[in-house]
Order: sequence, then C-alpha cells, then structure tokens
Amino acid sequence: MMAFTDISSIAIVGAGTMGQGIAQISAFAGYDVVLYDLNGDVLKKAEAIIASNLTKGIERGKLTNEQKEETLNRISFSVDENSLVADLVIEAIVEKLDVKRKLFQRLEELNKEETILATNTSSIPITRIAASLNHPERFVGMHFFNPAHIMKLVEVISGAATSLAVANTVYELAKKLGKVPVMAKDAPGFIVNRVARHFYVEGLRVLEEDVCDVEGIDRLVESSGFKMGPFRLMDLIGVDTNYSVTESMFNAFHQDSKFRPSRIQQQKVDAGHHGRKSKKGFYNYD
Repeated sequence: MMAFTDISSIAIVGAGTMGQGIAQISAFAGYDVVLYDLNGDVLKKAEAIIASNLTKGIERGKLTNEQKEETLNRISFSVDENSLVADLVIEAIVEKLDVKRKLFQRLEELNKEETILATNTSSIPITRIAASLNHPERFVGMHFFNPAHIMKLVEVISGAATSLAVANTVYELAKKLGKVPVMAKDAPGFIVNRVARHFYVEGLRVLEEDVCDVEGIDRLVESSGFKMGPFRLMDLIGVDTNYSVTESMFNAFHQDSKFRPSRIQQQKVDAGHHGRKSKKGFYNYD
C-alpha cells in the first residue's frame, strides 16, 4: 500500500456542499483535485462558491490573492466519470447504501489497486459499503463536518477489512489538510452523529408535542451556551441530509425508538424545504 507521501492527487465525487468544501481544502493544501458531478450546473455553482469562500478568506487576512488563484488552478471540474482516477478518491454523495456500493464498484474498475477509496458517509457502516468490493482493505471512512472548509474535525473510520496502513495514511492526510482527525471504529453514526443525534431528535419531539416553537427552542439552547440551536443547525446542515442520517441510524439500530425520525422533519423534506440551500427550512432565508 502506498505511503502518505505518495498521495498527490485527490478525486471527489459529488459537488454539493460537502464535496465543494473537501475540494477547496485539498487544493489549498497543494493537491491536484478533480471535482466530479453528473450535473454541470452543480459544478458551475460549486466553482463559484469555492471562489467566494477564498475571497472571504482574503478579506479576513487568512490568505492572499496568489493563494486563491493557485488553489482554483489545482481544481478540475468534470462531468466525465473516467476522470475519477487519483491516489485517493473521496465520495460525498447521497446517503443511500445501494448507490454508494454501485459507485465504489465502478471506482474500483477505474483505479489502480493502490488507490485509496474513502466515503464521507455520516451514518452508513463502512463495512456494509465495502462488502461488495474486491479490495475492501483499501476502503475507509473519511467523515468531514459541514462546512468542510471550516470545521476541524475528521472522523477516520475503519471497516472490518480496512488496512491499518490505509487508516493511518488517511489520518495523516487529514492533518496535512489542516484538520484534527480522530480514529473511530465502525458503528452506525460513528462518534459525533451518534452522540449529537439526540440534540436534533429531542428538539423535534419538543416541537411535535407543542411544548415550544422553533424559535423558542433555539433561543433557549443558544442562551445556555450552544452556538446554534437544533433547528438553525439543521437548516445549515440541510434538513434533508439531517433527516437521512436519522433515518439511517434508526434502521441500523433496529428501529430503536430513541432514533425515531420526526414526521415534522419528513414533511419539510417532502416539501423541498431543505434549509439554507433551498432558502426555506425551519426558517425562511429570502
């Protein structure tokens, strides 16, 4: 298996919120990056957002114009799946097991055996995704947090077959990207999402029981020291993404009631009220 110093190229599948952030920090750290998405319009939006993020960094004195241009020049935006050839490929797509499995089977076909394949899944067990691969030992979880270009934590999750060398390589890479990595064993939700799930679930239950409204719950939580209440945070993360993680964990823990998804949140998802990215969630952002 390749050593950490051999990684020079990173491909990212999915140009949504997480893929954008991972591409930005990878290119800023000096890696050649391919950001892939099926939708060309999504790629154009991703390029504009990355440029905007870098401009804000300049305004805050965090980087220079030269660093911004160098970072953008390291990123290629592609709708061609054949461009997904790199030393490390990171997946950041929808939280559906069958979709991820199919993708990684294709990535195995495209890449050399030394390529490390990583998933940014926030809740699906690594072992389940890797089960259909010919080389599950090179498959690992690399879970970034939103927004990926700002949040420091990265969970490095080993599945049942993940090579220790692969986990260590990704751990060291995360540090090179300016992150704080933590090793985790494979379990639904890993560490952070399992612990934090009740922050959202209980907030939603208080709302369902009509104990308090959205703004009141958020104000109370924020006044007690949290930077954001559960509803503001769900809007930031994406109501649909948050719901998908809860649903995945509910099923992974054999319908344990403490992870029960909320009907109110499901209704938001069904209505397309996905939070900040859709301009409407638990709050309006027009």
